[in-house]
Amino acid sequence: MKSPINTLSLFASVALLSFGFSAVQAQNAPNAPQSMRFFVTSAGSGKGGDLGGLTGADAQCQSLAATARTWRAYLSTQTIAGVPAVNARDRIGHGPWYNAKGTLIARDLDELHGANMLTKQTALTEKGAVVNGRGDTPNMHDILTGSQPDGKAFPPDKDMTCKNWTSSTSGAAMLGHSDRTGLTDDPPGRSWNSSHPSRDCSQDGLKSTGGAGLFYCFATN
Repeated sequence: MKSPINTLSLFASVALLSFGFSAVQAQNAPNAPQSMRFFVTSAGSGKGGDLGGLTGADAQCQSLAATARTWRAYLSTQTIAGVPAVNARDRIGHGPWYNAKGTLIARDLDELHGANMLTKQTALTEKGAVVNGRGDTPNMHDILTGSQPDGKAFPPDKDMTCKNWTSSTSGAAMLGHSDRTGLTDDPPGRSWNSSHPSRDCSQDGLKSTGGAGLFYCFATN
C-alpha cells in the first residue's frame, strides 16, 4: 500500500508539470499578445528638424518607449563632408514589428517597404494613441524620415534631412504620411515614409504642411 505522503508528492509533481507545460503553450501560442516594437513619437524635439542628429533621435525613441529593448529612429542621413549616408531601413533590425496594442505592422523589411499594415488606426504613438491626420485639427500626419520609398537615403545633391537632423531653420526633410492620406490619391500621397519634402526645417514650417516634427521608432530586438 502506498503511503499518503508518496501519493501527495506524485499528485504535486504531476500538477507542476502540467502547469509548466500550459505556461509554455500559452507563451508560444500564435495569438499571444505581442509587446510593442514600433511607434510614432507622441512629441517631436520642439526644434523642427533639429533632433540632435541620429543620436538625439534614438535617445528620444528610447526614452519614450521606456522598455529594455533597443530602439532606433527611422531616419536616413545623407553624405556630408565625406561622412557616408545612413539608410533608415538599415537601422531598425529585421522585424517583426507590432504597435502599442500588439497589432502587427510588418513581418520584415520587405513587407515594411511593401504591403505593410500601417494605417491611421495602426500607426499609433507609444501611448497607444492615434496620430491626428488629414481632416483633423491640427493635422500632424507629416512624419520625418529623410528617406526614399525603399527606406534608403537620398543622394547628397539636395538636402532632404534638415542637414542630417541638425537644422531648425534652413533646408528640408522628406516626410511620410502616417495616415496614408494626402492631397492626391497616388503612391506619394499614400506613402508612409516618402510623400513630400517639408517647406523648411523650422517647427512652424513643419506645422504649415501638417506636421509636428514627429518620427517613427522601431525596436531592433
